[in-house]
Amino acid sequence: MLRRLYDRTIALAEHRHALWALAAVSFVESSVFPIPPDVLMIPMILARPRRAWLIAGVALVASVLGGLLGYAIGAFFFDSIGQPILQAMGKADAMAQFNQKFNDFGFWAVLAAGVTPFPYKVITIMSGWTGMPLGTFVATSILARAIRFFILAGLLRIFGAPIKDFIERRLGLVFTLLVLLLAGGFFLLRYL
Repeated sequence: MLRRLYDRTIALAEHRHALWALAAVSFVESSVFPIPPDVLMIPMILARPRRAWLIAGVALVASVLGGLLGYAIGAFFFDSIGQPILQAMGKADAMAQFNQKFNDFGFWAVLAAGVTPFPYKVITIMSGWTGMPLGTFVATSILARAIRFFILAGLLRIFGAPIKDFIERRLGLVFTLLVLLLAGGFFLLRYL
């Protein structure tokens, strides 16, 4: 079953509309979708290593544009829904203090979320919610996502053939490790 899923993913990565699919996933992942673009990016680069930089560029542009949607969600829906709830609970002052603290460290929060597996959408929405300066948000998002996507693309372009061979020979082990990493990430987010 895993072999068929792997082969299908590689075949989809070679499809003529794969870049559009990657752009769509990268866009929605930055604001609402839980699956990171790496799921498409990795097989796309393994299937066509010469297109690694193009693939990373598409993921970068779409991800930053999706981040702007996340920012807008935080900026516009907080005022209409979140603020009245906080005022009714007597927590509006506490939220103002949180906003200031987040914005003091906002550059680092956006950078860390953009580079690491931490859900980038959480930071994009919080950035809009707290009123982080849009220029800071955009510049940091571009930097963070470029670091993440272009390093991944470079590593896969250089070491792609051995990585692909390793994955194909040990598909069950690789799948198990990925599931454990994903579950561990969700556990850390929930309990830390």
